Amino acid sequence: MQSRLMALEEGKNPTTTLRTNQSRTLPLRLLQWFLLFLVLGFGVPIVSMYMIRYFKAANVSWIAPSTLRPCFEEPSTIESWIRPPSNPLHIMNDTELLWQASFVPRIKSYPFVRAPKIAFMFLAKGPLPMAPLWERFFKGHEGLYSIYAHTLPSYNDSFSTASVFYGRQIPSQVAEWGRMSMCDAERRLLANALLDISNEWFILLSESCIPLHNFSIVFRYISRSRYSFMGSFDELGPYGRGRYNQNMAPEVNLTDWRKGSQWFEINRELAVKIVEDTTYYPLFKEFCQPACYVDEHYFQTMLSIQTPHLLANRTLTYVDWSRGGAHPATFGKADIKEDFFKKIFESKTCLYNDQPSSLCFLFARKLAPSALDPLLELSSKVLGF
Repeated sequence: MQSRLMALEEGKNPTTTLRTNQSRTLPLRLLQWFLLFLVLGFGVPIVSMYMIRYFKAANVSWIAPSTLRPCFEEPSTIESWIRPPSNPLHIMNDTELLWQASFVPRIKSYPFVRAPKIAFMFLAKGPLPMAPLWERFFKGHEGLYSIYAHTLPSYNDSFSTASVFYGRQIPSQVAEWGRMSMCDAERRLLANALLDISNEWFILLSESCIPLHNFSIVFRYISRSRYSFMGSFDELGPYGRGRYNQNMAPEVNLTDWRKGSQWFEINRELAVKIVEDTTYYPLFKEFCQPACYVDEHYFQTMLSIQTPHLLANRTLTYVDWSRGGAHPATFGKADIKEDFFKKIFESKTCLYNDQPSSLCFLFARKLAPSALDPLLELSSKVLGF
């Protein structure tokens, strides 16, 4: 009241003075709100960023993996279906693996350019002592082959990244000679190889196997054959029909019983039949146990029942049983001479696409590790690579 009186005395309008004070207060309030906005707008994100970094591990640990989604998902294309696994390691169990490997397209023609390959499947306990010779064999033929190795689960290979064998081990289990676990290992190899849709032919080899000819001859021989190469014959003695168990009837009768070499080459159609089988597997697992050696009878009998017209009834792998015993002869450093190979090449004649042929064996076993050096010395002259 006193200030108003003083203003009147001085001749000032009190209303004008009040408006002036309010106009000064208003910009100050706007400035305060603007500063608060800046603090909240920039300060909170900065504090949040540091908090996220600090508590990153704790924040991520409780987020369920299934809730994480990429911002942009790659559209499904034919390439995503046909692209082979870059690494044969996976976490599928055998049941899941065999189920996935048994998928077969119903349309026979392919909607893409398919280059058929040979899958070389090595069934071994551990190291592959003949690897340097195989490296030489494969060199220059990339895109025409793939490699798979089944070893003891505890074994880890030491191949360099430049080797064709690097990272080619599949998830494995112990395989016992003469028991169903051996056939399980072979089915496991086939199933993993079937996941690559370009694999058309499948060859089972051991760590003691070597190629007897160069890659071009092997590829041409296998790809042009109308038959798959699995020994399957009716042996009347105690080591043939004598191993048959009548509890396997009626699915497997005595007249169906077959015997043959464990080492085979089959096409994709027969490989699928082996991995998808649920009829014969339980019978052989239960009723073919030592002294019935299942790896000599299971696939041979089953395929003879289902597809006898697709089998050449012989193996492509040379072995020498002339020394007798439960296992074939093993050849070491002293055996590797030109005459050794001449004996193999001239050992027999056979039928190839129903015509007589002198080229009957593409591979040989059993070669000891000591044989490697002379093999490398002779390979270009005798083996052609």
